[in-house]
Amino acid sequence: MAGLTLRDVRKRYGEVEVIHGVDLDIDDGEFVVFVGPSGCGKSTLLRMIAGLEEISGGSVCIGDNEVNEIAASKRGVSMVFQTYALYPHMTVYKNMAFGLKQAKTDPAEIDKRVRAAAEILQITDYLDRSPRNLSGGQRQRVAIGRAIVRDPEVFLFDEPLSNLDAALRVQTRLEIARLHERLGTTMIYVTHDQVEAMTLADKIVVLRDGLIEQVGSPIDLYDRPDNAFVAQFIGSPKMNFFGPNDLLPHASNLLGREITRDLQVGLRPEHLTVCDAENAVVEGSLELIENLGEYSLVHLLTPSNIEFIAKTEKPPAVPKGSTMHFGFKDGLSHFFNADTGKRID
Repeated sequence: MAGLTLRDVRKRYGEVEVIHGVDLDIDDGEFVVFVGPSGCGKSTLLRMIAGLEEISGGSVCIGDNEVNEIAASKRGVSMVFQTYALYPHMTVYKNMAFGLKQAKTDPAEIDKRVRAAAEILQITDYLDRSPRNLSGGQRQRVAIGRAIVRDPEVFLFDEPLSNLDAALRVQTRLEIARLHERLGTTMIYVTHDQVEAMTLADKIVVLRDGLIEQVGSPIDLYDRPDNAFVAQFIGSPKMNFFGPNDLLPHASNLLGREITRDLQVGLRPEHLTVCDAENAVVEGSLELIENLGEYSLVHLLTPSNIEFIAKTEKPPAVPKGSTMHFGFKDGLSHFFNADTGKRID
């Protein structure tokens, strides 16, 4: 096992730089998730760590060794891709053993590793099957097993659940979490799904346009986002933002802060509470109710035409178009500079 260190890591395609000097420390045994919107550079950064993309500048160290000039096969990493990339003409056993066989590993050692990985992933009964006779979730477990048998210092996952249906994503996500707990190996996981990030990670790295916006534990990013981008990316539904014209006139008294023109107030849907007009910071006309059983998502529109969402235990018993008033749970408001997006404490 090993940690990783990235120092001023850059990636250019011709004159275009897409990764802009990334610095990051990943401790031995950590589960780190790279998250961000499409095109933010998270998969490119992962592939640079793997050795599948050339590093244009800076250094990548695995353990104490800089690996910039070391081939992917020699870096001590195993990667699980978005597509399963299994050989259709080989059995599960042969798929898992293929890399070790290519490395001329002793056959007895290959058998030992393949069967141990199959037991961990509960696919022992499938070793003699071909991939076409497996479900999507089973195929992904085979792909993970193929990575496990190499006994890497670092596991890399590039959106491994995106091809699975919703139920299989939840199941496989749990299996990956259990795998990390059992192996204790450093894992780096790329996803655009912030729910996966929040549930899997010891540490989340939020990326945008080839830059790191914030690094921290899931609860740190949820409770204290450094800027408006992170605040809206972490959390589902995303945080609501209100400017001075969107808030009620007495909101400054309830928020404990003067509402200036350069201020944005962030309130998460789950922290809004239905109240009377006197105790409200914002009001909105009811547009739509998503009744999800366990809770309801109430979509509203402020008088200044700003859309926002409140998460309520039960659907409101008022007709569409009604005006509703909302306060917020104590200590759970956020303030940002409207121009820079930076958090204001």
